[in-house]
Formats: sequence, C-alpha cells, structure tokens
Amino acid sequence: EWARDHYLGPVVTFGEWLTYQSPKVGGKPSFSLDKPGIGKVTAPARRTADPSAPPAPLRSLAGRPLPGEGRWRVLGTAEGQPAIYGTYLRASSVYSSYVAGVVLLNQNLLRFELRPGTEDPGPGDWRVAPDIPAGTREGLLATFNNGFKIAQSDGGFYLNGATTGRLTNGTASAVYYRDGHIAIGVWDETLRMTPDVVGVRQNLHLIVSGGHIPGSVDSNVETSWGATLGGSYYVWRSGIGVTASGRVVFAYGPALNVRELAELLQRAGAVTAMQLDINPDWTSFMYYVPSHPADPTPVALLPDQVQPADRYYSVSGRDFTAVYSR
Repeated sequence: EWARDHYLGPVVTFGEWLTYQSPKVGGKPSFSLDKPGIGKVTAPARRTADPSAPPAPLRSLAGRPLPGEGRWRVLGTAEGQPAIYGTYLRASSVYSSYVAGVVLLNQNLLRFELRPGTEDPGPGDWRVAPDIPAGTREGLLATFNNGFKIAQSDGGFYLNGATTGRLTNGTASAVYYRDGHIAIGVWDETLRMTPDVVGVRQNLHLIVSGGHIPGSVDSNVETSWGATLGGSYYVWRSGIGVTASGRVVFAYGPALNVRELAELLQRAGAVTAMQLDINPDWTSFMYYVPSHPADPTPVALLPDQVQPADRYYSVSGRDFTAVYSR
C-alpha cells in the first residue's frame, strides 16, 4: 500500500506477478464445511419472505455437495432470536478445494455502523473511532471489510456530515441510515441523500441488479473490477447485497472471479449486490461469540482468511462495517 501510494505501483505489480500462484484445479477443502457458528439450524424452512425465518439450504455451485455445504448455522443472536446465519459454499467445480463464506443478517434485529480507517478515508471529522475499542463492544455481533481505497472506488465516502472523494451518480453504494439499517443500490437512481443518511460507501458498479447478473461482470475484469495479485481473475473477493425481504447478504472467499462472487450472492437471495474489496490482505468476515458481554470473542468465518479475527479490535487503516444487536 505504501509503495503504491509513493509512485512504485509498477514495481509492486511486477512483484505480485512473480509471486502469484494460480488456483489449484480439483481437490477437496482443507477444513470441514459443517462447523461454522454457535448453533445448528435444526429445521430449515421453505423459502419465505419472513426475515426472521431460518433460510433454506443453498445448493452448491460445484455440483454434488460436501457434508455440511450450503447448510446454515447460527452465527449470532439478538433478543433471543437467530440474527445472523452463516454457511460454506464452493463456487466452482473446477477449483473445487476453495470455499467461500456466505452470511445472512436480519436487519430487524441488527444495526449497521460505517467505521473509517486511519489511512482510508484518512483523517476527517468522522465522529467515530477507526476501531472497536474496549468499552464499545457490548452487543457486537459481526464485522466485515468495505470496498477499495476511495481513490480507486469510482466514488466517495460520507460519514456524519464529512466527505472524502465525491459521491458519484451511477456508482454502486452501501447507504447507512440513522435507524441502523443499510441499503444497497445505485447513487442518484435508487438511493439518494436524505436527512436520515449517516453514511455512504461507494464502490464500482452493481454485480446483481433486479435479481440478475449483468454481463458487465465478465468484461475488463482487471480494469473494471480491481487490480488483482498476478493479474488473475481468480482471487479473494468480497461482496454485499440485500434480499427482497431486506436481509443483508455478505459473501467472500478465495479463487473467485466476479461472476462467481455475484452467483454466490444471488444464490443466497440477493436481488441487488455490489463487490467490496479484493485480494487476501483486505477481505474478512468475523462473528463474535459472547464469551463476555462487554468483550466478545471474534471468530473468523473462513479459517484460511489472512486477516486475524481481532483485526478491528486494533486501529484499522481501512474502513469497515460493524454490526451490533439493536
């Protein structure tokens, strides 16, 4: 990051090209797909618009499912009800050893907070900490990464009245509201500034729109969807979306192209979705086990993610999202 910010981008890109290893073809995952979470979903429901109902199992994109694949487990509860479900899913029958994490979050029980990073968006009157310090962790249930650096996001960042970059019409946007809910859409088309908006995080363009995956996800992958390690299409990627019932969907994992990320989000019910960050150093999802109410224990959903589970218990250089019980 420092080198790219100091005119050494070509050197960094060359080093990444030399060290990049393409995904392994075939094989099985290195960990069990039947173990995330704090409790099983014992009676999966039929597909329903009720955001409090347990979700139906997901069908693997890799063909015949492995034990536990696509079956939801409870990652967090609020008001005594399951508020966050998670599962593992493979996105490819070719790169069959790689596993993505998929999460569903119930907005009726949760509130979402946009947090700044010390380097991106950088200094500003954000009026909120760039970490989750002790004393502010009660009710914390999840955290996850946001998008590209603002300069490469095709948009801007807005929080509590302060802005860096420029909020750009036509750009995919995650919008955070005063009541704690979040919306995903296109700025100045489906989403606009109102007195209830407390945060806006823009990043590229939608990868699911109206329930469909646009053909643009297959075009100019490196130039339109981010400079990847080794110039590969298949890298760690993350994305966020919303379902027709208002649930939030988050997905991330290794060896994903843009279409596969979109397919993961779509399969979990997203009707609108956007890509967030890419590459292993920046993608992560943590849920928090209430071992102590004031200091819950962070757990990485994917055991092979690079970032440690307590990533946001320290000051973060990049912005992120914190999820609390209401």
